[in-house]
Amino acid sequence: APRAPAQFQGLDAPAPEPRPAARPAAPEPAFAAPMAERRAPEISDPTRPIKPAQLSAVSRQGDLFDKFELPPLELLADPPPNSQPKIDKLGLERNARLLETVLDDFNVKGEITAVRTGPVVTMYELEPAPGIKASRVIGLADDIARNMSAISARVSSIPGRTVMGIELPNADRQMVSFKEMVASETFAAHKGLLPIILGKDIAGEPIVADLATMPHLLVAGTTGSGKSVGLNCILLSLLYRLTPAQCRMILVDPKVLELKSYDNIPHLLSPVVTEPAKAVRALKWAVEEMERRYRMMSEISVRNISGFNDKVRAAIAKGKPLGKRIPIGFDPDTGEELFEDQQYDYQVLPQIVVIVDELADLMVTVGKEIEVLIQRLSQKSRAAGIHLIMATQRPSVDVITGVIKANLPTRISFAVTSRIDSRTILGEQGAEQLLGKGDMLYKPSTDPIRRVHGPFVSDEEVEKIADHWRAQGEPEYVDSVTEEPEDSPFGFDDLDATASDNPEERKYRQVCQLVFESQKASASWIQRQMGVGYNTASKWIERMEADGLVGPANHVGRREIYRDKDGNPL
Repeated sequence: APRAPAQFQGLDAPAPEPRPAARPAAPEPAFAAPMAERRAPEISDPTRPIKPAQLSAVSRQGDLFDKFELPPLELLADPPPNSQPKIDKLGLERNARLLETVLDDFNVKGEITAVRTGPVVTMYELEPAPGIKASRVIGLADDIARNMSAISARVSSIPGRTVMGIELPNADRQMVSFKEMVASETFAAHKGLLPIILGKDIAGEPIVADLATMPHLLVAGTTGSGKSVGLNCILLSLLYRLTPAQCRMILVDPKVLELKSYDNIPHLLSPVVTEPAKAVRALKWAVEEMERRYRMMSEISVRNISGFNDKVRAAIAKGKPLGKRIPIGFDPDTGEELFEDQQYDYQVLPQIVVIVDELADLMVTVGKEIEVLIQRLSQKSRAAGIHLIMATQRPSVDVITGVIKANLPTRISFAVTSRIDSRTILGEQGAEQLLGKGDMLYKPSTDPIRRVHGPFVSDEEVEKIADHWRAQGEPEYVDSVTEEPEDSPFGFDDLDATASDNPEERKYRQVCQLVFESQKASASWIQRQMGVGYNTASKWIERMEADGLVGPANHVGRREIYRDKDGNPL
């Protein structure tokens, strides 16, 4: 039998207090209005075809005196027919109402006010109710995707507006055509020195950026995310707009196969670099070229490469070389100061783009040297017209170190595996929700993050464009890009000729360079500079003494250095 309540069992239980009168129900907020009373969300028109450029072949050529001819559009594949999707306004409105219901299940009140369709994803603009935190909605991304039966969902704030964007993938994904992007008015009329095609944004508008103003780019993405195709699109964008007289390139490809298609095009300063030791030498050459350009710019009192080239072109047009008056002494009779005209035989300098396809491989083998060189280049090379593009498929903190991250402000993240990787590359989560195959988040140095869908370019198209350039002439390679110059101040006759291929020998040469430049030869100082143990630093000092580069330690432990700061014997 059911147990009787306590007060009926003889217990002195207190009588229950009378219930307070029920308060009148508060009026429901506008956000909880019935579905039928809500206004339909604003649905954007389907993506229209990109406006083609109205430019002639002559205007695309740029410099009529250049012997090179830019590649024609016929080398690229046509976009697939009927690629423009048909919009289903009724279906989008149903999805908007279903999304409101899903959010309401998680106690997030709000209204979908607009729907923006795009080639790959559709963005639903949510106007949250007062008091709803943005971080709370962003944290529901996985639950929204599960309840909407979507592959993934990305939630982000829209800068300058009160709404939040919820991005859900389309059932039928539209392919972004590279030919359509190259032929667009946006790309043809772009005024940048190094225009690169990134793709289409959520609304289907073409996104073209200028590498010269970035001024360096860091790209990350896991296998299958479209990173290699994205690099090809960046390279082909430059090849479609710039001749070798305007842009030269250094391609570093430790994976050997990704960039080999571009071998022997006239834009290259060296064959495609595949060995880590030669990659270090190539970056050292870029540093040396940067310093040389700085000296040239200071001679004619300009601040960047654009001003330098403008002055050189003006001097060539006048037929009068650049120069300046320098004092050479005083007249012995009158005492007046004497001057002499010094002339400079300067030519127009091209932009230089250094592309490294797999940074992780270099960081494992020659990480310390690479990090120092990247830091020097990224801090100073913008004014000299040298720009870096670094790509990696492992965006972890041991590859993208704090030094590299701080000096490469513009970043592109394709799909990554975790939120941690997304935070490493972008500083915030979201890249783990991308769809792959060219879907990316583009973060300019100062502007907010934008979602971009990269175009697809096939290997056959890459080969056709590379063959077009190869047919116009042989590349003019600079030997010192990958080989130590014979008159290098840090070359030693007593070292083996294959030293540059041996990592230990390369480190020893670097230690010798540090000792000569600083005129310090102590094991503890080398230990701090090279980040090695005391025993290793002591062995280097002993070897330098055996090679006759430094003297024995005196009574206070100091050693005499037998080379000057340039490495020449004293």
